[in-house]
Amino acid sequence: MTAVEGARRDRNVEDGLVLGLERVSVRFGGIAALTDVDLAVDAGEVCGLIGPNGAGKTTLFDVVSGVRIPETGKVVLDGGDITQWPAARRARAGLRRTFQRVQTYGWLSIQDNVLAALEWRGGGGGLPADLLGLPRRRRRERERRERVGHVLELCGLTAVAGQPAGSLPMGLARMVELARAIVDPPRVLLLDEPTSGLGDSEMARLGERIRAIQAEESCAVLLVEHDVGFVMEQCDRIAVLNLGEVIAVGSAKEIQSDAAVRTAYLG
Repeated sequence: MTAVEGARRDRNVEDGLVLGLERVSVRFGGIAALTDVDLAVDAGEVCGLIGPNGAGKTTLFDVVSGVRIPETGKVVLDGGDITQWPAARRARAGLRRTFQRVQTYGWLSIQDNVLAALEWRGGGGGLPADLLGLPRRRRRERERRERVGHVLELCGLTAVAGQPAGSLPMGLARMVELARAIVDPPRVLLLDEPTSGLGDSEMARLGERIRAIQAEESCAVLLVEHDVGFVMEQCDRIAVLNLGEVIAVGSAKEIQSDAAVRTAYLG
């Protein structure tokens, strides 16, 4: 399957398309970081993004998450053009991201780290509700904490929920970031090099959690990862970038047998 065939399928939101990139290009001075990139991610799909160093993976992720605005092209979420939206607005619309470098609030407990991701919604009733302890405020706070408890269990963090996040080993710290990204149910979950710094057993556990989250939340997952074996095992579909262009899109089997992909990695 060619990149165009894989990325430009004649579908709309009702057919399952959640996230789309259309003819996205980014340049740094005279260097083309991305050139006319097309990508489509369906609801309930785990889509991997791989490529050699310097292929443009990080730039593409920054474009999707709103860190960088493309020079040309369009980013679409649930059928709407979000190309000019800032990162915070995209996050509140359901596009959530973890980062290669773990970014937890080390002085807060794991539970409070995850709870913090719901604060933007407010508690209902403002300061008077806080001071008076109104029933509506207490109910919303109880619902938020129940949701946090469920997500901690889903991510395997219940037993350590009260510990400071800064005291955790890398594997659990990455789970905290994952929990924080999904506690407010996402439409698209962006995972940036999630296996970085993990051992084999931690990677296996991470893969299990990603699949459990994807199934329960019914969200799309876009995974940027340097560990090709992890991507091949976890992803329904894989897109390959090389020198800023999508050179192949397909299943793990199709990608492994693609001559252009082998040349990009071995040539």
